[in-house]
Amino acid sequence: MSFKPNFPPSIMRKYGDQTSDDKPKSKEDFKKQKELEEARKLAVVPAMKDEEGRDINPHIPQYIMQAPWYFGSMQPTLKHQRPQEEKEDPYATKGSTTFSDWYKRGTPEPLRKLKKYQDGACENCGATTHKKKDCLERPRKVTAKQAGITFAPDDFKQDDFTLNFEGKRDRWNGYDSREHGKLIEEHQKLEEARKLVKAKRLDDKINEAFNKPKNMQQPALLEEPDEDGEKYGDDIDMPGQKFDSKQRQSIRNLRIREDTAKYLYNLDPNSAYYDPKTRSMRENPFENSGKHESEVPFAGDNFIRFDGDAIHLTNQQVFAWEMHNKLGLDVHLQADPTRMEMLAKKVSEAKTDVQAKEREDILDKYGGREHLEDVPKEIIMGQWESYAEYTPTGRILKGMEKATVKSRFEEDVYINNHTSVYGSYWHNGQWGYKCCHSLIKESYCLGCKGQEDEAPMAEEVADRDGDKVAGAHLLVQEDEEHQERVEQAKREAIHQLEMAIAEKRKEKIRKKRAEKKKKHGKKKRRRKRSSSSSSSSSSSSSEESDSEEVKKEKRIKTAMEKEKQRLKEVEEMMKLDERARPYNSAKGQLESQSKAPTEEEMEAYYRLRKNTDDPMAHFT
Repeated sequence: MSFKPNFPPSIMRKYGDQTSDDKPKSKEDFKKQKELEEARKLAVVPAMKDEEGRDINPHIPQYIMQAPWYFGSMQPTLKHQRPQEEKEDPYATKGSTTFSDWYKRGTPEPLRKLKKYQDGACENCGATTHKKKDCLERPRKVTAKQAGITFAPDDFKQDDFTLNFEGKRDRWNGYDSREHGKLIEEHQKLEEARKLVKAKRLDDKINEAFNKPKNMQQPALLEEPDEDGEKYGDDIDMPGQKFDSKQRQSIRNLRIREDTAKYLYNLDPNSAYYDPKTRSMRENPFENSGKHESEVPFAGDNFIRFDGDAIHLTNQQVFAWEMHNKLGLDVHLQADPTRMEMLAKKVSEAKTDVQAKEREDILDKYGGREHLEDVPKEIIMGQWESYAEYTPTGRILKGMEKATVKSRFEEDVYINNHTSVYGSYWHNGQWGYKCCHSLIKESYCLGCKGQEDEAPMAEEVADRDGDKVAGAHLLVQEDEEHQERVEQAKREAIHQLEMAIAEKRKEKIRKKRAEKKKKHGKKKRRRKRSSSSSSSSSSSSSEESDSEEVKKEKRIKTAMEKEKQRLKEVEEMMKLDERARPYNSAKGQLESQSKAPTEEEMEAYYRLRKNTDDPMAHFT
């Protein structure tokens, strides 16, 4: 054990060069220090001395001998381990050295009343403790200054008391024991009066007993017990039992006999277990009865574990574990519950603020705040009639027409002095403004002058681009002819396939008829001949209708394949960025404008369309 000065931070900051030892200690220094400590423990070397010259036990640990930095010890000492002398504070409590000094209570006694007015006193009443503007006396017609005399005594001036922490929180601070003496005197006077009344009452009863005849005497009156003693004796109950002084019997059990015991709710031995030692039944005895826990008189002692603040306490314990494991905070629910509660409250508020901020950011970015608001009661409680007719595929025939989808661009916004929006004018495959026929979006409106200047420019542009448009038309016509040839080849192949299928069916029907003719007799053959003539016509008509349906179904399937391919291309196109999409030429627009969809294409579109409003759509 060795002494190492523990200087305060202020001294270390002020005298850092003198107090700190910049030389690092070597292993030899540490070894010598350890040998010195061992020698002191073996009494080979004298022990260290404190400031009073007393020996310090060398077996005392270092952390006990080392004084704290705020103690300011510059030499070995154990004074910080001994009781400290308390500094006398005369205004700490009333029980201190200045017992008579305290706040003045009640109406203060009037001080000495001066008859002659003094300079600097109140001009109204003559008191020397306040000025005229602070005077609470009535305004006088002839003031004290004018009269030269004082009308009121000086005010009482209370001394200022500076109390420490304990003095402010002392519950007996300012208590006057003389008040309790007055209470004792009052009780003594009441006791003396009670004794006088009791003695007088006893004398009256004795005189009444002696004045009556001997056969009418009642000795029991003379042996009347002490009323007060019996009264106070009845009020004292024995510990561990409830004593009723009126009935003169003790109630040894406080349980109401009308209540059913826990173990009597369910007599099945396989039901909830009852522990007689702790008188506890943790499980629910009505578990197999089918009743809810709120409907039974007793739901088990475990029911209270999930009632009240039990769940909150469990969540707090889990929160403490998480803070210790994740952030390394040294928090403990039982050791420091207040800090734990404040930390949990801060974390909860921070989490709520982050969630609210994320929610506001999402709403600001994507919108939809109006959908989160409550629907007005006028709409909820209102009544309306709506009628709609649907096809088997879910398409609306009548009623509930869908509203036109609005543009994602701003509408009716006029910029740069324009009186119409961009896109209200079309010329040579370009959009423009109708007011000035300008084809530049950010241009300034010139009005009619712009239309006049645009006319010759349009003629030049038309002459210049005429060859380009003609070449584009020729390319479009060549593409249309090529597509028609391809479609014609597909139709011929499908027609040949259908004819081959029809021939196979006819061959099967002929074979069946030949077999039937061989089995039956002549009469049946005649009947079959007559019936076959009629059936042949019907079969031929049915075969024709079947072939038409097959052809139509084939065309629908082909159209469905095209529609699927188109939807796939659209989906791939939508995944691309607008800047990465290929150029959209006028070829597709001209084809779509010049060619109307066929019946098979419409049927394929209806079959592949998904109706999200249909509740049975996901079953198909």
